[in-house]
Amino acid sequence: MMNNVRAVVRREYLQRVRSKWFIFATVVAPLLMMGMVLLPIYFANRNAGAEQRLVLVDATGVLGEGLEFRLEDAGYEVEPRVWRSGLVEELLRDTLSGSFRSFMVVDEETLASGRALLYATSRPSVIRGVALRQAVVQTVLEHELEGRSADVGALLRGGDLDVRVPGRSDAGSREASFMAGFVGAFILYMVILLYAVAVMRSTLEEKTSRIAEVIVSAMPPWHLMLGKILGVGAVGLTQLLVWVVVGVLVSSAGLPAVVAAGSDGVSLEAISAALPSMQVVAFFLACFLLGYFIFAGLYAAVGAICNSDEEAQHAQLPVTILIIVPMILLGPTIENPHEPLFQALSLVPFFSPVLMFARVAGGAAVWWEIALSVCLMAVTVVAVAWVAGRIYRVGMLMSGKRPTLPELWRWVREA
Repeated sequence: MMNNVRAVVRREYLQRVRSKWFIFATVVAPLLMMGMVLLPIYFANRNAGAEQRLVLVDATGVLGEGLEFRLEDAGYEVEPRVWRSGLVEELLRDTLSGSFRSFMVVDEETLASGRALLYATSRPSVIRGVALRQAVVQTVLEHELEGRSADVGALLRGGDLDVRVPGRSDAGSREASFMAGFVGAFILYMVILLYAVAVMRSTLEEKTSRIAEVIVSAMPPWHLMLGKILGVGAVGLTQLLVWVVVGVLVSSAGLPAVVAAGSDGVSLEAISAALPSMQVVAFFLACFLLGYFIFAGLYAAVGAICNSDEEAQHAQLPVTILIIVPMILLGPTIENPHEPLFQALSLVPFFSPVLMFARVAGGAAVWWEIALSVCLMAVTVVAVAWVAGRIYRVGMLMSGKRPTLPELWRWVREA
């Protein structure tokens, strides 16, 4: 038995991992996504280097020292000038002659509304513009709140909402939990569906080309089904592991550089807290494996009973609905993870890979719910394998009209 299954697993695995599509989706696609995030920041800061010298004119007599400190903290080389009549016209001539590229004037209107004047040969980059505005506003607020204990930087970042749930040590960030749960559940949905359908297509291809008759003559049909499911599943697991490793490398090596290059107000600790823990990542992989085995068995049975792609498109609809329903319920589940209805639905084995993961990522599932969902999914894997194996055994050697439900039930009972 093991030799037969191992041979099928090896063929299915190597055939897929050597394909250009797999290499692109596994390696190139994550690199492209990283580039889309990192390159704009890199070029924006690279272009901003030419804007770093700034002449500062303080017409208020009270903002100059604080603003100079803020601008230097933002990466500018500040050259302060003492306000006098005719200075602005003189600096304008120097700017046009190329002596320097920009100068800033703060006056009484800056104290009243936070509005400063920037004279420059060209508009600053988006990142530099934000840094300049933040420096001015923060300096004005510090001047107005002088002598008080207010954290001006925290106020400029929009404050924070510290959510605490009685009986739990950490309620976490609702926004971060929503995103982690939604993105992770969506990836699970896509990857499980993609590789489970691949099992169906491989089964259907071998059946319609009569290759299955040759293979079945050398091994039992359920050996072929098991090897096919394990081989395709190993491909999916390989892809997810590569993505996880890339994600860990980016978060540990690339993330600090991105935060350092960005504007003030976003801390490395805040972003790190929003990333999923290793326990959540481990449960993510477990959900993929269990969910994949459930749906791969169902799709393998669909491929075995069909004789054409058109038949398979109609026959797979009930199975596809089982994996689409939790995606429809994903948003309400994340918003109301403690609702009894969604707690119950997340324990349904066909829905658990998506809904239970979303609740776990959001910190809303207790340990017994997680353990129960894993046990129920494991039992469902065995049940689906038993039923699908019997259908597969008969269906791979049948041709002609697609069997009806009563006929399928007879195959399960008699095979």
